[in-house]
Amino acid sequence: MYILLLNILILLFAPFLIIGVIKKTKAFWAGRKGVSIFQPLWDFLRLLKKDSVISKTTSWVFKFAPVVSLATVLFAALLVPMACGRSIIAFPFAFIMFAYILGFGKFFSLLAALDTGSSFEGMGASREACFSTIVEPAFFIAMASIAALTQNYSFDAFKTILHNAGIYGYLIIVLTAAALFIMLLIEGCRVPVDDPATHLELTMIHEVMILDNSGVDLGLITWGAAIKIFLFEALIANLLIPMSLGTLYSVIAFLVIIFILSVLIGTIESSIARFRMTHVFEFIFIMTLMALLILALVTYRIYGS
Repeated sequence: MYILLLNILILLFAPFLIIGVIKKTKAFWAGRKGVSIFQPLWDFLRLLKKDSVISKTTSWVFKFAPVVSLATVLFAALLVPMACGRSIIAFPFAFIMFAYILGFGKFFSLLAALDTGSSFEGMGASREACFSTIVEPAFFIAMASIAALTQNYSFDAFKTILHNAGIYGYLIIVLTAAALFIMLLIEGCRVPVDDPATHLELTMIHEVMILDNSGVDLGLITWGAAIKIFLFEALIANLLIPMSLGTLYSVIAFLVIIFILSVLIGTIESSIARFRMTHVFEFIFIMTLMALLILALVTYRIYGS
């Protein structure tokens, strides 16, 4: 029971701290002190006290989209293993539900952007939909390959890769972690795919989709976006943490890996610029290449001599 409560507390507060660590890292590399790592939480609480300004041209879709988007992300979080490698809800083929419940929330976000009637928000929505279309097959190839290798059809399969793949397992783990990290940057709308700090409509993707949101709605959207980043970091953490670690050391390792990944995101955003739109697709296809390599390794392990 205490592990369940710990996971719930981590889910509620860790996403804010992740964004705070990313901002603190970017400030460090820029030679500034930066804001407190708790500032995203204070900003969220401040937004909850403000009223939302809603255009008369929008419909019920725009009003419900922030709630639906947050609800789907929270439901997806119940399926992801967290501290001690345990998820709040576990069942076979959970990775399929994970992908499609996030896709359902994104679908509502895209509709809300189109519902405003803004050409800029429609442009961001089309880009977001295009990127997701490319990322989703690569995610399923990687997850299905690991499931076929381990004969375990849930996220618990991560823990048995080494047992089933031997020396090939280390390479599969590295490739899967790299693929999930690229997916994190894409789905989390981070550099080099998108820049959350920019305000140029022609280069924005996610940020341009929420230009008409304010107050509580904007707070729910920012919280949901932070949770999505946390979910992919949690998947990577559980991929890297060995089964042999005890409960306490597993929790510590989980939190340390989450922190390191957040620092890495901030370092990437401080060291490189956002790619040109024509080069973003090349970056996304790197994830597809890694997924195909995972499939090749798993196929060789199962059917090779």
